[in-house]
Amino acid sequence: MEGTIAVLIPFGFMAMIAAIVIVPRYFRSMERQKMAETLRAAIEKGQPMPTEVIDAMSSNVRTPAAPPSPSRDLRTGLVWMGVAVGLAAMGLALSFEDPDTLYPMIGIAAFPGFIGVAFIIMWAIARERK
Repeated sequence: MEGTIAVLIPFGFMAMIAAIVIVPRYFRSMERQKMAETLRAAIEKGQPMPTEVIDAMSSNVRTPAAPPSPSRDLRTGLVWMGVAVGLAAMGLALSFEDPDTLYPMIGIAAFPGFIGVAFIIMWAIARERK
């Protein structure tokens, strides 16, 4: 019984993450499909297109991403550094119970830490160019 629960917990966690990402996209897709069918029927019958419908169709369109900026790099670097500090602090807290967990958690924390350092370096380089 314990082996089954040990397998179901991570599976349930991954299923929850997938559901959080997939379900809203599915419902948005179904809504847009119904709207397209309604527009198609209206066009076939020769009815004029209300501006509200056109606004509703274009309201959920993604705009292009903002161009990278030095302040964006700094914010991203600081977030990654915060993740690294959080992982290292978790390793420190876990090491009170099991001393062998400190160094692996610091090793794991090094990955987001170096990503954060890279973003901060990119911010510093871009700031010097201006």
